[in-house]
Amino acid sequence: MKANTLTATITEERNPRSKNLDTIDTGKAIELFIGEEIKGLKSILKEKKSIKKAVIAASETIKSGGRVFYIGAGTSGRLGVLDSAEVPPTFSMPSTKFQAIIAGGKKAVFTSVENAEDNIQSAMKAIRSKKISSKDMVIGITASGKTPFVISALKKAKEQGAKTWLITFNKVQKLPFIDGIINAVTGPEILAGSTRLKAGTATKVILNMISTLSMVRFGKTYQNLMIDVRPSNKKLWTRAKGIIMQVTGIKEDEAEKLLKDARGNAKTAVLMKMKKLNQPQAERLLKKHGGMLRGALK
Repeated sequence: MKANTLTATITEERNPRSKNLDTIDTGKAIELFIGEEIKGLKSILKEKKSIKKAVIAASETIKSGGRVFYIGAGTSGRLGVLDSAEVPPTFSMPSTKFQAIIAGGKKAVFTSVENAEDNIQSAMKAIRSKKISSKDMVIGITASGKTPFVISALKKAKEQGAKTWLITFNKVQKLPFIDGIINAVTGPEILAGSTRLKAGTATKVILNMISTLSMVRFGKTYQNLMIDVRPSNKKLWTRAKGIIMQVTGIKEDEAEKLLKDARGNAKTAVLMKMKKLNQPQAERLLKKHGGMLRGALK
């Protein structure tokens, strides 16, 4: 299959500001590195409208019972794995709701898998194996905009009815089987072609925004607090307890008891305290308001 049509592969070009990288002072190289990272991050802001649409699409996908998939090769795939893995503990979401597909499979998370990014058949098999449908959203990540594994996976996902998006850092033409594109042109890396650098940083920030802000829209936060955190260890139990204390103004001992009575759910515990409800009553009220604590507290 022919990959995306490019006007220029900017992510492969040499950066004129770092042509003497091997001879400049390390301190100067650090300044250059940070300066380029900042430039890359600024380029994301130009894609604010597209990112907003992607956030809304992801939120609506989850609300309608669908799943969000990140798909990439190499660094792009690993960053998808990283972001999707953080959604369940941060927002008490099932691990099926945000998933990552990486070229080369699990082995590729830890080591390079030769030719995985060119394996079109493997990409289509991955999409079929996940039983992706019209309920789902598939977000392809490729710095160059032309990785065969990613592009062929998006095409297959669209054939199966999914919403399809592409995150890229190169100037590309939007393909007919892609619904939306986030095209942040971060420019050449200080080490030519090493897109694990500022393109990688930009990828992480964009994925963080999609997952976090879609969960905000889904009612998984209250103010700027991680109200739906899953207290699966001592640190997270302490965090959940602290959130209850901040929202309600109660002391630690009472927050501890409330959290236990709420079966570890900080959102339920807050509602129990603020509305003087027992656990089942608080759960019913939350369900009535679609899990939105702010609405349940009114």
